[in-house]
Amino acid sequence: ERESDIGAWAYIARENALRQVANLQSDGERSSLRGIPVAIKDIIATYDMPTEHGSPIYRGDIPSSDATCVAMLRRAGAIVLGKTVTPEFAAVTPGRTVNPHNFKHTPGGSSSGSAAAVADYMVPIAIGSQTVGSTIRPASYCGVVGFMPSHQILPVHGLKTQAGSLDNLGLLTRSVADVTLVANAILGCDALHAQPLTHAPRIGFCPSPHWPQAQDSTRRVMDDAIALLRGAGATVETVELPARFDAALDAHWTILAFEFARALAYEYNEHFDKLSPKLVTLLERGFAISFADYSEACALGVERRAEIAPIIDKYDVLLTPAAAGEAPEGIFAPSDLLFQRFWTFLHVPAITLPGFVGPNGLPIGIQLIGPHLRDSKLLSAAAWVERTIQERYSN
Repeated sequence: ERESDIGAWAYIARENALRQVANLQSDGERSSLRGIPVAIKDIIATYDMPTEHGSPIYRGDIPSSDATCVAMLRRAGAIVLGKTVTPEFAAVTPGRTVNPHNFKHTPGGSSSGSAAAVADYMVPIAIGSQTVGSTIRPASYCGVVGFMPSHQILPVHGLKTQAGSLDNLGLLTRSVADVTLVANAILGCDALHAQPLTHAPRIGFCPSPHWPQAQDSTRRVMDDAIALLRGAGATVETVELPARFDAALDAHWTILAFEFARALAYEYNEHFDKLSPKLVTLLERGFAISFADYSEACALGVERRAEIAPIIDKYDVLLTPAAAGEAPEGIFAPSDLLFQRFWTFLHVPAITLPGFVGPNGLPIGIQLIGPHLRDSKLLSAAAWVERTIQERYSN
């Protein structure tokens, strides 16, 4: 009923979903996501419905097999309700999706349809991706939980490659517990846990090198979050990163552009006329990057990932902005990229939690960062923070 307003879906598998439900009702089996509807970002392969990547090149194209994450969700009993809108190849040209909280504002990209579908209560779970900020940013803008795991611990096979050394799966839900449920279903084992901490956590507030670009609304939200967490007993200390981390964004951009150009070489060569001018410009910049510059950026990534590990290990979790501010007005408005891709580049797990609003009444999330490959530690701290935020409303 709301889809004509929100524009979250690229394809709705109505009849197929009803058949899946009928089959579940007759088989009697139990599974962790039995009968739960999920939405899949339209750069992720599904064997029984189109996967169009937000591009006319792939209009009506149906892959021969599911992406690994989709196959595992089906194995867990989930009902794939359809594919959600994404910008062209999850990049620069937005789709038609609006922010459910205010139709005049962007939902954020590139998991725009996935975030909007969860925020508007169309589905409880949606799968997105993140190479820059494509899960954390729309989750913040739309007021839902967004989770980016440690780099590729959730399988990315069947995800349209953007930059292989940065691509990651993303989960959008309405609770930390649901993040854990879905992640374990995709992994096929009880690997991640999110039991709230029994002690008040030690939190490092890390504004990151891009704090000067934070809008006043985000600065106020961070102040409110710190006061709330301290009031609940948490220790919150400011973490200043060494100046050498300032070069991380330039390195991320170099890697992204170099790898993205090569990932879309076929589309550039054979379907140039069907690519948007903005995407063509991005790809041509990527083709022009030298291998020496690319290698240097990759080496810097290895160095900074090693350096960030002992910094994070001093705390239960780091607290940092999820976005520069509220969702800007206009569905084609540019979204900020600073406060997500810094952590994507470092390969650490990140989660954004809702519960705060800006001056226009739109959501602003807070972002929590955990140590690489210790996603359960992040999720447990996030569950404690989530409960603290919820208790504020209940009181």
